[in-house]
Amino acid sequence: MDKIKIGTRNFKTEGHTYVMGILNVTPDSFSDGGKFDSVSESLYHVREMINEGVDIIDIGGESTRPGYVKISDEEEIERVAPVIKSIKENFDIPLSIDTYKSSVAEVALREGADLVNDIWGLKADGKMAHVIAQADVPCCIMHNRSSEKYWDVMLEVKQDLEKSLIIAEQAGISNDKIILDPGIGFGKQSKENLMMIARLKELKTLGYPLLLGASLKSVIGNTLTLPVDQRLEGTLVTTVYAVRAGAMFVRVHNVKENVRAIKMTEALIEHERNKDGSDFNQEA
Repeated sequence: MDKIKIGTRNFKTEGHTYVMGILNVTPDSFSDGGKFDSVSESLYHVREMINEGVDIIDIGGESTRPGYVKISDEEEIERVAPVIKSIKENFDIPLSIDTYKSSVAEVALREGADLVNDIWGLKADGKMAHVIAQADVPCCIMHNRSSEKYWDVMLEVKQDLEKSLIIAEQAGISNDKIILDPGIGFGKQSKENLMMIARLKELKTLGYPLLLGASLKSVIGNTLTLPVDQRLEGTLVTTVYAVRAGAMFVRVHNVKENVRAIKMTEALIEHERNKDGSDFNQEA
């Protein structure tokens, strides 16, 4: 497949990395909890991200940071449904719903969401895959597990994702509607997270486009010994790695800076490929 239709827009699966902007309508997200938990504040931030060049917006109503408190389906729906509805009424931008709960996904899709982003890879809720298939929308399947113990992290992440892909196939989700996410910060320690980012391209052997979501996460904070509000530069490095790996999306908090980093990286890659057949590793 060379493209995925999300909402009314066609996204290339190869040759360009798109920006998924994060909109957390939660009071307790690790980086921006409480900033955008009203409809008016959310709309303001959406307009800001659109002006900065965002390609799709990912809306989450439950924080999934380490130690998060799980909320009911009803509370999550109350948070996301009016925001999705208002965004669709005011802007022409594809929307993703960040949830692992089928009932939340069902309402979000009804209100206008165009993609389901499931942090548990269709495994937490047995109805999720069927909801996605019935709605005939794309989905992002993320790797996650309850244990952080691995004997071969890359192999096991692939195996876990293959199990999610079986669930998707059995439910009737089309192959051309699936994006894979290695799940940075989920079920992994910092060393595994670094390895997954560095070796991201290896996941392309599964045959699906990739999304990297490393923005401001603890792997950056632990590596640089920095708090969450000082992790932008580290995030931009992970975005460069995602572009080099051929990822389709990066999921980020800071849209403008990541759009610029992608543009610069892609310009350099184009020069690397085309100018006199040269390579950065070769001396002039």
